[in-house]
Amino acid sequence: MCKGLAALPHSCLERAKEIKIKLGILLQKPDSAVDLVIPYNEKPEKPAKAHKPSLEEVLQWRQSLDKLLQNSYGFASFKNFLKSEFSEENLEFWVACENYKKIKSPIKMAEKAKQIYEEFIQTEAPKEVNIDHFTKDITMKNLVEPSPRSFDLAQKRIYALMEKDSLPRFVRSEFYKELIK
Repeated sequence: MCKGLAALPHSCLERAKEIKIKLGILLQKPDSAVDLVIPYNEKPEKPAKAHKPSLEEVLQWRQSLDKLLQNSYGFASFKNFLKSEFSEENLEFWVACENYKKIKSPIKMAEKAKQIYEEFIQTEAPKEVNIDHFTKDITMKNLVEPSPRSFDLAQKRIYALMEKDSLPRFVRSEFYKELIK
């Protein structure tokens, strides 16, 4: 075991430096305000016209956030509802995590991890999601060596929040009521 810096074996010291560099890259502040600009689509997303869901499908969304998110029409309706309440950051974070899991390149994964962290996780992030300190700390530790599972805990917490809070509000909304007419 490593006892002091002078006693560190060469490979252990290299590993510590590598971790320090990765954390430094992840936690560095943007160089300019330009780095903080996040593209935003001004037009609301329109539900897919090709396949309007059946009444049966729409009714299933009351019970299952998964079924809602898997249906392109339902996803777009839910997203528009969340935008109308200025609370789309949870859904955007969930989508970013889903896309992140598909990245194969370790370099691109590290870049995307940093972007997700800066956009959604770090304190005062532009679209900061509401996660507890324990979850935030675990996520930060996972980002020392980014992997497809780095955001799993945070994503599960946000999914549960959408399921318990956003979905019931959506089901009571005019957005949903229009779909079941």
